[in-house]
Amino acid sequence: MYRWEITRAALAQRVVAIIRAESYDQAAAAADTLLSAGLTTLQISLTTPFALEAITTLVREVGEDAVIGAGTVLDAESARMAVEAGAGFLAAPGLDADVIRTGHRYGIPVLPGAATPTEITRALELGADAVQLFPASAYGPGWVKDVRGVLPQAALVPVGGITTETAPDWISAGAVACGIESGLTEGDRETVAKRVAELLARIA
Repeated sequence: MYRWEITRAALAQRVVAIIRAESYDQAAAAADTLLSAGLTTLQISLTTPFALEAITTLVREVGEDAVIGAGTVLDAESARMAVEAGAGFLAAPGLDADVIRTGHRYGIPVLPGAATPTEITRALELGADAVQLFPASAYGPGWVKDVRGVLPQAALVPVGGITTETAPDWISAGAVACGIESGLTEGDRETVAKRVAELLARIA
């Protein structure tokens, strides 16, 4: 797929499930649970042990049924390794031009992090496919609404402190999607499936 097609697919449900685990097995189990619940975009943080191997395995297993990205990509070397592992997109907590260039060189969307209008503008100038507002917990949905008022072209994805309860408020304020880390996989499969279904319905 072209980069814009991958971006559209990754943000289609307006939820990016972020997996940051203490082991490969925990990451694999969380991914399996979320994919079974119907989510189609997962972001595996590179802080997770053997994250690249997890990405490769997931990409092979899901094919085109889901988009598996790499998170916490801090430099060009990590970006290249994530691309080689099969990541469908790259995400970062900060703004690094080399990460964006590396992803784009191989046709992969990049969602760098930004925390101010100046950083968001710079990310757009560098060609960011969307911009992660990080940490979102330091702001609120009203901040996104204000920024979108002056930068309507900015596709913002709040990350950090977003919950299934607050995500719809961020979407209503103008965010194109939300990155949700904690709380999604708590409980058994039936509980998770119900939680995900309710979240997607509320956002829709």
